[in-house]
Amino acid sequence: MCANFRPQRQTSVITSVPMTCKWLLFIALGCGSVQAAPTNSEPLTQERLADIVHERGLGANLQSMGHSVASNTSSLINTAMGMIGIPYRFGGTSAETGFDCSGFVRAIYQDTVGHLLPRRADEQAKATQKIDKKELRPGDLVFFNTMRRTFSHVGIYVGEGKFIHSPRKGKSVRVESMNDSYWAKRFNGARRVDVADAQPALLEASTTP
Repeated sequence: MCANFRPQRQTSVITSVPMTCKWLLFIALGCGSVQAAPTNSEPLTQERLADIVHERGLGANLQSMGHSVASNTSSLINTAMGMIGIPYRFGGTSAETGFDCSGFVRAIYQDTVGHLLPRRADEQAKATQKIDKKELRPGDLVFFNTMRRTFSHVGIYVGEGKFIHSPRKGKSVRVESMNDSYWAKRFNGARRVDVADAQPALLEASTTP
């Protein structure tokens, strides 16, 4: 579990388009690109989405991003993006109760690929494969030092230097940039979950907050 005491900016969620298109466009335009959606409350339909992609020359970028996501990773990211707006709750592990950071990561992996990660962020770091930051792929875990101790915060990398996480009390699940100065200076490392080598019985033992 974890906490983060930095004020967060509220981001807007694009609606009315399929989730895969939604998160790819969200990433391509940037976390704070609220102006990418029509400002007159016009719903973002498939046609309007196509117009935005054409206007901003994002076609090749979105295509490249789409090809970089494996089928199960796409499901994982889609599920995670569907949780945007769920409130933070210390000790929370479900959409019904709210999530803390490690509870969010654990729930997403368990629900989408059936892999049960340890309960705490630091335990998740120990139980997964260390990778270099430049090797990050959508679905990998990213860790931060937000409580003056390593691996005290965790999120899921979604591509293009961005990650999704449950930040802190009073905030909700959101996407942010790892290049933001706050996160950049607190970055602890990246990990990859090897689902093929999953040991659910062993990981299930780590269930206490």
